[in-house]
Amino acid sequence: MDQFTAIRVFLRVADVAGFTEAARRLGVSKSAVSKQVTALEDHLGVKLVHRTTRQVRLTDEGRAYAERCRRLLDDLDEADAAVRSLRAAPRGRLRVNAALTFGTLHVAPALAAFCRAYPEVVVDLDLSDRFVDIVDEGYDLAIRIGALTDMGMIARQLAPARLAVVAAPDYLDARGMPAGPEALTDHACLLYKGRRGAAEWTLETADDPPRRSVVRVAGPLVANNGDVIRCAARDGLGLALMPTFAIADDLADGRLVPALPGWAPPPAVVQAVYPPTRHLSAKVRAFIDFLAVRFGPDPVWDRLARGEEAGAA
Repeated sequence: MDQFTAIRVFLRVADVAGFTEAARRLGVSKSAVSKQVTALEDHLGVKLVHRTTRQVRLTDEGRAYAERCRRLLDDLDEADAAVRSLRAAPRGRLRVNAALTFGTLHVAPALAAFCRAYPEVVVDLDLSDRFVDIVDEGYDLAIRIGALTDMGMIARQLAPARLAVVAAPDYLDARGMPAGPEALTDHACLLYKGRRGAAEWTLETADDPPRRSVVRVAGPLVANNGDVIRCAARDGLGLALMPTFAIADDLADGRLVPALPGWAPPPAVVQAVYPPTRHLSAKVRAFIDFLAVRFGPDPVWDRLARGEEAGAA
């Protein structure tokens, strides 16, 4: 007896509650179906099905066995599909959402290389600082910064997202360097209202354990776009709490400088977020793998911010 074949036949009988209908759907004779179920019962030493001239119903043992077998075959089907997807060529339209600043600076420059590597994939990129519903709006994945907030999604880390308090040298020349987090209350701070708790900055040291300080800040500008905050900081309007992926060029050329050395927010991450699925498509897997390799644990923007030779972003 081929046990897997017999199990599949038995489950079809259980699903349709009949040998005749199961045989029709399987494209075999009724006697063949009966023989498979009988062989399975003999193998197990239990009765799985009550047969009468009017109906077929599962025994208690049959119901318990059917439930376990369905899980077993689902896992087997998933394993088969996962292996096949590794060999499948990525193809089709790939709908991606990303935040405006990160998407412009780092996702968009990666697209040419990805499209050349996977010519059968058409990338449909949507850049927006709005929090999109990945499933309802039909995206394959989103590139997001920070902790996963939707527990119904799957997330894979692509790179660290470090933040720093920065300012233009002219601002620090005029107002002085803050002596510590508590001194921020005496400075003009530029607030990004897309960040939860925009008026409250949480900073910590790299000590083990770290020292932590939570400071309420205020200033002349609140904006929902990081580029607006960046421009205002470069123009000397105040201090800004900015991700290094947005200001790497400014740190490298000195237009912005660290204003609170030794203190930074707890590290965040850049993540690829996508709906849970039994079989992750080849195009989604390829894009996530591509970005994970391109960005990595020490991304190009952090190397550039440190003044190292970084190449193209």
